Amino acid sequence: MDFQKLSKIFKALASDSRLSLFVKIATHQESDFEEDACVVSNLMSLFKISAPTISHHLKELSNADLITTEKRGKYLIARINYKTLEEITDLLTVLKKESNTTNEEENGSI
Repeated sequence: MDFQKLSKIFKALASDSRLSLFVKIATHQESDFEEDACVVSNLMSLFKISAPTISHHLKELSNADLITTEKRGKYLIARINYKTLEEITDLLTVLKKESNTTNEEENGSI
């Protein structure tokens, strides 16, 4: 596991605004584009924050490799980077298994 990368990811998600934005990108689907695409201009209306602030948060999420963005004509499209999401999930799964093992040892189950 690349702890420097994971640190960057968790730092990006430590902001409640960025976490909300990340979740909205993950769950927002646009009918005019591919199923996993999210039009950024539509997000601005959902989050009562300015375009420069949204842009800053998107840059931080992108720098942490949590999302990718691309221009499609006049639209900016954001997508979740599922490879990075899988790495986070794998880490949390390992931590959960370790935690369960430790709890069982403390309770005398093992």
